Parts: sequence; structure tokens; C-alpha cells
Amino acid sequence: MPVDVPTPRPGARPTAAEPLRVGVGYSDAADAVTAGRGAAAEALAGLHGTPPELIIMYASVSYDLIALLHAVRRATGKAPLVGATTSGQFHDGRLIDPGLGVSVLALSAGPYRFGVASVTGVTEDGDHAGQRLARAARAAAGPEPAAHAALLLLTTGLAGHQQELLNGVHKVLGAPVPVVGGSAGDDRLLIRTCVFENDNVLTDGGATAVWIAAPAPLSVVAEHGWHDVGLPLLVTKSDGLEIQEIAGRPAVEVFREHFHDDVNFERPGLIKPAPGYLSAYAFGLIQPDGSKLIRGAYIDDDGRLMTFSPLPLYAPVQIVSCRAEDLLRVTGDVVRRSLADRHASVLLAFSCVARLDVLAEQGAEEAALIQDAAGDVATFGFYTYGEFARTTRVAGYHNATLTAIAL
Repeated sequence: MPVDVPTPRPGARPTAAEPLRVGVGYSDAADAVTAGRGAAAEALAGLHGTPPELIIMYASVSYDLIALLHAVRRATGKAPLVGATTSGQFHDGRLIDPGLGVSVLALSAGPYRFGVASVTGVTEDGDHAGQRLARAARAAAGPEPAAHAALLLLTTGLAGHQQELLNGVHKVLGAPVPVVGGSAGDDRLLIRTCVFENDNVLTDGGATAVWIAAPAPLSVVAEHGWHDVGLPLLVTKSDGLEIQEIAGRPAVEVFREHFHDDVNFERPGLIKPAPGYLSAYAFGLIQPDGSKLIRGAYIDDDGRLMTFSPLPLYAPVQIVSCRAEDLLRVTGDVVRRSLADRHASVLLAFSCVARLDVLAEQGAEEAALIQDAAGDVATFGFYTYGEFARTTRVAGYHNATLTAIAL
């Protein structure tokens, strides 16, 4: 399939005075063609006749994804499309449980110019793939310089090398262009994730991006709600995703001694966690400014302490924990900061499937709180295997975090 081929904008150049129109559609029909057609038609209806300039599609892996994508494309025409498979979706205050449905967002141009591109090869060389993807997406928006821009990034969730991909993006775009997005899920099966770009379904090792050229700065916001349960420590021995020693001691021993007796390890949540995955505990990778990037961790069947993204040797970390109320408490702040001083039409949000593990029977509350804080602004998002929110520094790959951008 083609890689790094920019997708030209189908419409005329927008002016700053044009409003951004938004339409959201959803279907849980069992048949892929019926579901795709229905969700796309509902989304297009929300534009009230204005041509779409960008389509975003999130879907359960339970569908025939090629048939689903083609059904949506037949309905939406030549408008550029990106999307991802999910482990749950949400829009307009409603949670779509993992294993169900397809959600479609249709956007007019408004004051923006969109450029869509995709790459493969993230697993082989994430840095180089990130550089190619950033250049291709920017070129697809046209040669006219942008006063401001942001990048929406969607990746296959089992490919690994997510931070390396961001490193490559940063080398091309630098700090002035924030990055937001998420890694695709697969209804928590951990078998195969996909992203979509126009007529293409890309499997593990693929990534797609949207360059968003804007007349004013775009803000990317991320918060997690996790809190420290121990002192800062150093990773003193690791091998890829395995953490072998922390502060010179066996890593599993250090990890376990931070567990609280009153934490419910048998959460009856919307999703069955992987064996050994204690979603209420994670690592906080300490950043130079004192903030923390959350890194999910679990003890595998062989008794090894594993992470979903490598922790560098001698990285400063703290073991962190949370409860449902901690995660829900940050929701309103993420939305309000994203919408601050903006006349936005839609909030694009990305939350982690690990947050659903912790929220358990309160899982639907996150989507509801996002919409409550957004008011009349449409909300659209999915549950990921990792989130992107890179602002002023290179690092920007997260676990168990809520990230957002408002357009």
C-alpha cells in the first residue's frame, strides 16, 4: 500500500471567518456495510450540506474492517479519512463499550487546512517513520505556510516504539507544533490493531497523522490523576520492556511492597484485565519539571515486571496509584483548559483503556463528565492502548492519561 503519499484537500481554501461545522454519527449494526453507511450518513447530516474536509472513524475490531471502511468512504466521498480500531469509544457524553460499534466524525474546513498521510515501518525504525510521517502530513495540507499548527497522531497500538515515533516527529516539527492522539486498541484482545488512512487499513507498524494548519495557537492538554505512593527511585537494571531491578533490588519485590491492602484487585469493570495486570498501580516517569509520564506495568506469568513502553536505564521513577475518583477528578480541568479562550466546535479526546479498568462500574462517568464540562461543544474520542500529548518537550507518550485538543 502507498506510504508517504500526501492526500490533497478536496475543497477550496477556507477563510478565518468560516465556522467549523461538526457532525457525529454512530451505528452498532452487526453488518459492517450497514454500520459504516449508517454512521457516515448521520455524521454528514450534521454538516447541513457543507462538504466534509476531514473524516475521523473509530471502530471495534469485531467488524470486517475493509468492508466497514469502504462503506464509510462511499458515503463520504473524497474527503480525507483517518481513524483507528478501539477498545471502546465515546461521544456526546455516551460510552460505547469495547466490542461494539463504529463512530464517525465529519468536519468541514472552517478556519483550518487539513493534511493526511500515513507510514509503515514504525516497528523497524520508529524515529525515521516519525520524520517521514510529519513531513508527508505537513506537505498534504498545501504549500501555504501556517501561522500555527498541531498534529493529530494515530498509531497501531501493539507496534511499540511509540516514543521513538514521537522523537522523529519532533525532529521535523520542533516544539512549536503540539502533538495529540492515541494508539489503536482491539477490544482488549491484544492480537491485532489497525489504523485507517483514506482507503488503506494499516496493521501493526503503521501510523497515520493529520496536519492541522490553524490561524491561532492550538493547545494540547493532558492530565492523569495518579498520585505517588513512594519515594523517587532509579531503574538500575532493565531489558527492553522488563524492569529487573529498582534501586539495586529485585523490581517485583519493590513494586509489590507499595501495594495497599484496601485496593480492590477483583474489579468487576467493563474489561477483563490481562493476567497479572494491576491497573491501579503504575510507574510515574519523572520529568525535568517534576511532572510524571504514566507508564503501565504488570507482572507476567513468569513473575517478571513488565511495562508497555521501555523505561530507560537509570530513569527516575515513582510508583503511583489511583482510585476511580482520582481519575474522574481531572476530567473537567482537561476539558476547560482545552476550551479556554476558544470558540470551539469539537473536543477531540483520548483516554486509556487502563482508566476503564480502574473506573470499573463507573466507566460511563468519564464520557459524561467530559461532555458536561464541554457544554454545547461536541465531544469525540476513543479508549486507547496509549495516548499522545507532546507540547514543549520531546517526551509525550503516556499511559492511563486523558489528553485532548479543541477545534
